[in-house]
Amino acid sequence: MSTLTFTIIQTQLHWEDKAANLKMLEEKINGIKEKTEVVILPEMFSTGFSMQPEKLAETMDGETIAWMKRIAAQKRIILTGSFIAKEGEDYYNRLVWMLPTGQYGVYNKRHLFAYAGEDAHYAAGHKRLIASVKGWKINLQVCYDLRFPLWARQQQTEEGAEYDVLIYVANWPERRHHAWKTLLQARAIENQSFVIGVNRVGNDGNGIYHSGDSMIIDPLGEILYHKVHDEDILTMTLQKKTLDEIRAKLPFLKDADPFMLLNQNWAASGDGDGQ
Repeated sequence: MSTLTFTIIQTQLHWEDKAANLKMLEEKINGIKEKTEVVILPEMFSTGFSMQPEKLAETMDGETIAWMKRIAAQKRIILTGSFIAKEGEDYYNRLVWMLPTGQYGVYNKRHLFAYAGEDAHYAAGHKRLIASVKGWKINLQVCYDLRFPLWARQQQTEEGAEYDVLIYVANWPERRHHAWKTLLQARAIENQSFVIGVNRVGNDGNGIYHSGDSMIIDPLGEILYHKVHDEDILTMTLQKKTLDEIRAKLPFLKDADPFMLLNQNWAASGDGDGQ
């Protein structure tokens, strides 16, 4: 049966310092000893959760994308996380799913965190991104999207469930960690999928503390991994057999209310061969 191996990097971030973050993350990725296929970084991994896109944004020809292409190719992995992107006159909190071939898919964060003024600085995305690798389908979302279950809700296709793994990259503050942990488990249970939440740790440039609480959760809502406060790099292999057995034994998705999301984007398929 198919397996897929993920590495999550829970780390502190250097505030609005791209060069320092890219250097630090490259060292961490180079230090991964296990064979892995997908490496997941936090939200705005090159800057922290900054509301200064005018100063920090890059195009898709910029330094951060070039770095992602180089690392993915060198390590023969899929690399994902979000950064501050500029397109035309707009700025986006943009997640990139970078293949080792240099092909990539993008997802622009749909739900902007108005409480912190994100909606005043960034444009909202309107299309989901579901990537395909080794027969697995991966739904990719960003931080505040977690609070909106419809955006993650499974839609039934002729092949069955729409996706197998739901990933959230985040800068989610410690003061609302209970919501983060609870909602990650809820998304796993209601969608009968694995859920991976990758958060940062430490204080950001506004003095807001992040406890991490990165998690991997199985389709029954059971926690397979949870790390709080400390930096950590964790590699775990997920089994498609586990997912298929749960969905076959408990076919709850078949009883779901029908609906349709009109905006959908599929990433180019591709495999990371691992380190």
